[in-house]
Amino acid sequence: MPQVARSVLSLLLGVAFLMLGNGALSTLIGLRLAGTESGAVAVGLITAAFYTGLTGGSLFAHRVITRVGHIRAFAAFASVLSAAALSHALFAAVPLWTVLRLAEGFCMAGLYICIESWLNGTANNETRGQILSLYMVTLYAASAVGQQLLQLDDAAGVRIFMLIAILLTLALVPVALTRTTPPTLPNVESYGLRRLYEASPLGVVGVFISGTVTGSIYGLAPVFGAASGFGVSGTALFMSTLILGGVALQWPLGRLSDRFDRRAVIIGLSAALALVSVGMILAEGSGRQETLLLVAPFFGGLAFTLYPVCAAHTNDHAGPDNVVSVSGGLILANSVGAIIGPPLASAAMGFAGPEALFGFIAAGAGSATLYGLWRTRMRPPPPAEAQASFRPLPQTTPTVTPLDPVGPPRPELAAGE
Repeated sequence: MPQVARSVLSLLLGVAFLMLGNGALSTLIGLRLAGTESGAVAVGLITAAFYTGLTGGSLFAHRVITRVGHIRAFAAFASVLSAAALSHALFAAVPLWTVLRLAEGFCMAGLYICIESWLNGTANNETRGQILSLYMVTLYAASAVGQQLLQLDDAAGVRIFMLIAILLTLALVPVALTRTTPPTLPNVESYGLRRLYEASPLGVVGVFISGTVTGSIYGLAPVFGAASGFGVSGTALFMSTLILGGVALQWPLGRLSDRFDRRAVIIGLSAALALVSVGMILAEGSGRQETLLLVAPFFGGLAFTLYPVCAAHTNDHAGPDNVVSVSGGLILANSVGAIIGPPLASAAMGFAGPEALFGFIAAGAGSATLYGLWRTRMRPPPPAEAQASFRPLPQTTPTVTPLDPVGPPRPELAAGE
C-alpha cells in the first residue's frame, strides 16, 4: 500500500485540496442563505443548479480534456472553479449564486474526470482496489475536514470565500508538477436508462432515490443545522458527522449484501433509513443537539450506502462485461435524482419547517422499501454465485468505474499483466 500511495500521491493531494474547498463551499452557501427571506427554497434551487452542472460536465467535459490534455484541462477547470467560488463574496444574490453553482458543478465534473481517468491509467489489475480505496478515503475525509473550515468565517463574510478559493487554486500545484504521464480517457458509454431499467428496475429506482437523498443532504442539511440552533461551529460538526458516518458503514453493509439476496438488503437499508429519518425528526423535536449528533452518523451511513448497494445489484443483472457502461446510466439516474430532490425538499421545509427535510427523505426511503417489496414478487433473485463482490464507489462520474477490481480488466493489461 505505501508504494501504491506514492505512485498516486500528487493526484490524491489535488483531490484533497479540491474537496477541502468544495466541501466547505457547499455548506457555507446553505448557512449564508438559511437566514434570508427565500431561505430553504433558494438553497434547493441553487443545489439543483450545482447537480445540473455536474451532470452536464459528466456528459461533455471529456471533450475539453481530449482537446487540450489532462493538465491544461485540469488547470482550466480549477481556475474557473476558484474564480466562481470567490465570486460568491461579491453579493448574495440568488440568480448570481445559481449561475455560479452551475459553473462550479460543470468544473467539478471535469476535475473528477481528469483525476479518475489519471488514476485509471496509473492502476493495474493488482492495484486497482487499493487505489480506489485511497481515492474514496481522500474524497470523504477531505470533505468532512473541509466542514471545519467554516469556523474560520469572519463577520465581514469575505475571508472564508478567499480561503476556499486559495484551497481550490492549490489543487493545481501537485497535479501541474506531477511526473506521471497523463493517460488517454477511457471509453465510457452509457448503457441507456431504459435498457438499464429493464435489466434492474430496483437498482435504477434505488440510485435515483439515493440521488434525491444525498443531493438534499449536501444542500439542505446546513439549513436544517442553522434552523436547529447549531450555529456555524455546530453545523460544521453535524455535517462532518454525517459524511464520516457514510464512510464507516459502507463496507459492512456492502459485505452483508454479498451474503444475502441483495434486494432484501436494499429493502432493509431503505426501511432503516426511513426509520432513522423519523428518529432525526424526533431528536430535533427534543431540543437536545447531542441527540442529533448521536443519530447523525447512522443516518449518514444508511443514506450514503444506498447508492453503492443498488449499483452492485444492477451490475448483478447487467453482467460483468457491462460494468463500465452500466455506471454511466447509474450516474445519470443518480444525478437526475440529485437535481429533482433539493427543490422538492426545500419546498417541504418552507411549508412544514426544517425538520421536513428528514420527512422528505423518510418518504423517499419508504417508497424505495415498498417498491423493493413489490419487485421481490415479480422475479426470483439471481443465484448467489452470480452476485459480484460489493465495492464502494463514489457518486462522481462514470470514469471512476474501471478502478473497481470486480469489473472487467483493462484490455491493455489483460495479456501482459
